[in-house]
Amino acid sequence: METIYQSIEILSKEKGIDVQIVLDAVKDAMLIAARKHFRTEEDYVADVDEKTGALRLYAVKKVAEPVTDPVKELTLEQAKKINPDAEIGSEVRIEKAIDLLGRISAQTVKQVVFQKVREAERETVYAEYSGRVGELVNCTVKRIEGPDLILDLGKTESRLPKKEQSKLESFTVGDRVRCVIKLVDKSSKGPGVVVSRAAPELVMRLFEQEVPEIYDSTVVIKGCAREAGERTKIAVHSRDRDVDSVGACVGMKGMRVQSIIRELRGEKIDIIEFSDDPVTFATHALSPAKISRVSIVDAAEKHMEVIVDDSQLSLAIGKKGQNVRLAAKLLAWKIDIKSEEEKRQEVESQMAALTVPGAPVSVLIDYGLGDQLAEKLLEAGVSTVERLGSMTPEQLEEIPGIDPTMVEKIQVAVNNYYSQFEGGESAGAPAAEAAHEELAEHTPAEEASAGEIKALEEPVEAPETAEPETPEAAETEANPQPLAIESDTIKDSQQGAEGGVPEKQAGGGQEG
Repeated sequence: METIYQSIEILSKEKGIDVQIVLDAVKDAMLIAARKHFRTEEDYVADVDEKTGALRLYAVKKVAEPVTDPVKELTLEQAKKINPDAEIGSEVRIEKAIDLLGRISAQTVKQVVFQKVREAERETVYAEYSGRVGELVNCTVKRIEGPDLILDLGKTESRLPKKEQSKLESFTVGDRVRCVIKLVDKSSKGPGVVVSRAAPELVMRLFEQEVPEIYDSTVVIKGCAREAGERTKIAVHSRDRDVDSVGACVGMKGMRVQSIIRELRGEKIDIIEFSDDPVTFATHALSPAKISRVSIVDAAEKHMEVIVDDSQLSLAIGKKGQNVRLAAKLLAWKIDIKSEEEKRQEVESQMAALTVPGAPVSVLIDYGLGDQLAEKLLEAGVSTVERLGSMTPEQLEEIPGIDPTMVEKIQVAVNNYYSQFEGGESAGAPAAEAAHEELAEHTPAEEASAGEIKALEEPVEAPETAEPETPEAAETEANPQPLAIESDTIKDSQQGAEGGVPEKQAGGGQEG
């Protein structure tokens, strides 16, 4: 029996649990085995001799007069034979031989003991490691179970799942690994401690070890966003204005950060200076891209818009959106990145949307549309000039109270309205051009010019019997050559008149 007690002590030390917990587990196992073996409803008690370490099993019965339940009670006379000091109402222990329990019972004891020990071990592991979540620990790869690694923590085992491993890393049995404790679960069947190599806390703990300024709290880590195996962004802030936070983390010739990069198998690390201003912080977080400007869309919802040059857009977004995704995690803000061209188009579309409604129909009253006619158009749902101008005469005649005469009046008013926007590219001389057109089309000078041309052309075809009325006419008949030259000049004037505006006037209008 002493050997059993010694085995219990050794087991307790190996598992790191209290000896009393193991003893209680053995006692419970013996009680279960006794009930299965003796197949009675007696009450049993298991005990351990503290001096010898021997295990004993007792059946407990109560002294009663008269006896109503022989299985759990006995008479005073029977109790006196076992214990002379027995009294009515007291309990008497009757020792049972544990040698009779047999092999099956021993196997049951073994299973129960192991189960109790495992439960006690989980409780001990949980109590020890539950307060150490996020702590950096040194482990050794003990075995590989599928995609997961089982690591030896010393007192217990830990599990490194596939999703908590970096894409750049692979390990074999016996490799030493530095991990952070991710969580502790006492309900799992396997190791209750789950460690990680992909958590952002790993990078933070490594910086704390490599950078003395972080260890003594001169430089503080404000945040860390990571995609394991690819890139990490870590924000640092200096409490001493004489200490450069980014420079302290980089180290002389980059020695400090290079040490961490080697530990992470070449993972890229961006060290960013923290700022309380989200605009400044966002500008730093989106490095190495150069930011043109940052605007806060909604401060309550933490939503911002970042504008970059067209050449910097792909760099700001990063490979598969990685750069902006990590920056958004680091800031805990929603970030929309747009190029200058995209922003310009967006502003133009917004400005165009503001001018969509158009001019009301009532403005046509100043251009010849009557008040009553305007009211009829409004009653028919035609509220803008643009809508009215797009309608055909047939559609206008379908409106109640509008006849063909009114349709012509509407068209004249619409044409007069739109005519103010016409007249070429020059915005400064529409009145002069209108005056030129009116002069070309309606002035008496043009009519006189046309009559003069007709009068001058008629003598050319006149009969020979016609006599000149004046000396000037006689000279003209005697010298026909100047007449041809003058006729060409007049024809040019006529062509200019037919064109609507004299050549110099038209040219002047364009230049104006």
